[in-house]
Amino acid sequence: MSQGKVLVLHGPNLNLLGTRQPDIYGYETLDDVDNALREKAVLKGWELNSFQSNHEGELIDAIHAARLDGTGAIIINPAAYTHTSVAILDALNAFEGRVFEVHISNVHQRESFRHHSYVSLRADGVIAGLGTQGYQAALDALIKAADKA
Repeated sequence: MSQGKVLVLHGPNLNLLGTRQPDIYGYETLDDVDNALREKAVLKGWELNSFQSNHEGELIDAIHAARLDGTGAIIINPAAYTHTSVAILDALNAFEGRVFEVHISNVHQRESFRHHSYVSLRADGVIAGLGTQGYQAALDALIKAADKA
């Protein structure tokens, strides 16, 4: 029996994780990240699904589907859409579960346009600058919150 269901969403260019700017994003691939998350989730009795898209509408469709399929939480790295997408914010505002925003790099140490996040207006927590471990921290926080509920 699953304790909960979580959706991990990865935004544009994260399919290149491990090969794109490894000095910023590291050498782990997206499959490495997702497999480690799924392994931890299963050990805790959770179901974890992940999805990556370079297309804003596909990410929004995944959020809409999560509203209807029993998903209780979303971990999202909206990547560049963090700074531009009111549409993703609106979709997340229609989702009733918990939302954690994750960024691999510390966006506040980068270009000034990266300092603003639309998604943060909805997020229950924001993790930035921990590398891919930020995803693990978000999952730990979700599991701990659910255990307290």
